[in-house]
Amino acid sequence: MESDKVRERAVESFKAFMMKNSTETNLNMYDHLVQLLTKIMDERPENAVDVIEDMSLDLKRSILQEKQDTLRDTPSSSAAFLLAEQQKSLFSQGVDDGDHELVDSPLPNLAELAFFFEQAGVGLGREETQRVFLALKQLVDTQRVQRCRFWGKILGTQSNYLVAEVEFRKGEAEEEEGMEEACEDEEEETDEAQNESEMVEAADPPPKSTYKPTPIVPREENHTGVNKFTYFVCQEPGMPWVRLPFVTPAQITVARQIRKFFTGSLDAPVVSYPPFPGNEANYLRTQIARISAGTHVSPVGFYHFEEDEGEDEEVQGTFEENPDFEGIHVNEMAESLNLWVHHVQHILKQGRCVWINLTKNLGEDLDEDAEEEEHEEEADEPEPETGPPLLTPLSEDANINDTSPWSPMTSSNLIPQFCIAVVRSNLWPGAYAYVNGKKFGNIYIGWGMKYLGTAYTPVMPPEPQSEYPSGPEITEALDPTVEEEQALKAALEEQTADLEDTEELEDDEEDED
Repeated sequence: MESDKVRERAVESFKAFMMKNSTETNLNMYDHLVQLLTKIMDERPENAVDVIEDMSLDLKRSILQEKQDTLRDTPSSSAAFLLAEQQKSLFSQGVDDGDHELVDSPLPNLAELAFFFEQAGVGLGREETQRVFLALKQLVDTQRVQRCRFWGKILGTQSNYLVAEVEFRKGEAEEEEGMEEACEDEEEETDEAQNESEMVEAADPPPKSTYKPTPIVPREENHTGVNKFTYFVCQEPGMPWVRLPFVTPAQITVARQIRKFFTGSLDAPVVSYPPFPGNEANYLRTQIARISAGTHVSPVGFYHFEEDEGEDEEVQGTFEENPDFEGIHVNEMAESLNLWVHHVQHILKQGRCVWINLTKNLGEDLDEDAEEEEHEEEADEPEPETGPPLLTPLSEDANINDTSPWSPMTSSNLIPQFCIAVVRSNLWPGAYAYVNGKKFGNIYIGWGMKYLGTAYTPVMPPEPQSEYPSGPEITEALDPTVEEEQALKAALEEQTADLEDTEELEDDEEDED
């Protein structure tokens, strides 16, 4: 009996040994023998004892065919490998026809920008900066742009956005015209739908409503205001650049009331209250416009308006570089906010950089309604909104709960003769600007969230409107009793008799006269 138990233990130990996986192929002897015997029983070859070694080798090759092939590597599906495949095109040198010159290239000197911001402790790292630089080159080669600038990087919960600010040459922005035509087509479709609904209403007119919807603020035209520049984004260098749409005043108004993190997907919906009119691509473009209007600064005197048309240029938001600018000392720039100015137009509460009179525009479109309202009192003209003009110093910016919206500093206190002046935005954390002699730059690296200074309170939904006005004309009255009806009838008879008596007296007096 003991010998049987010992034999069983030995068999179990040997079976466990046979089922031990190999460290190289991850196979075990037990499964291999089972598959080999199954193959022999299925095929029943002649002289099986002579070809069993070859069959065993063929069986291993069929299982490990991809790994045993020494002519090619096993394809990897990791995220790093896929990203490397996408970024391979960045390092491929294009065909040089020799016609263009490097001086006229709109490609920015991102290495210089990264060098100065690195001294201030801001940047993406040298490796990522180089890949972003190559991605900008790819954008410049594929798009006919006049100027290109690396705007910054907006972080997201799943992936990030690299933002490039470009300005197309005049007459070569075919895509912009296409987008404007698409917008016009949408407006035409809406107009046709309205006309059809008006025809249906003319056949069977419903009760006329006294409700007047809030007029829609028209967006600013391309190359003006918040739509002055065009922005392209990509998630990683080497991935295709995607152009962001135009921004509308309604989107800016809603974006000021909500706080949302970016997901990294341009098609993701923006779930919020008040409802945001658009997806994440529109929300991203809106935040870029707000950040640019509040954080893009330059040294005073670098830009100036023309002497003849100074006021008009200030309204239109156009200026030019000052060729006589000689630079300001670093210590002076780091001590005073009066030497830093905004060179991007302020966004008004209306959601535009240039205020527009909606009542005037509506008055031009009204025909029949205007004729009906001619006899009514004219409404008071709204006061135009005004904001700080262009090239306003940072010292005039409003504080955030007794905190300055800007923090000027130098890049180094140990070697002041080689340091640069840096200013950091406290209103939009992640926005920086530097000045070194006649050179300056702006960059933003953050979550696209504005610092409020207080706890964020979501906008409460409005109270529900009353269903109907309460009054004696609508309120249901109780039926009178029999006694009340008799008393009312008697009172009416007495009133009628009194009226008859007064009429008889008046007739008698007239006869006497």
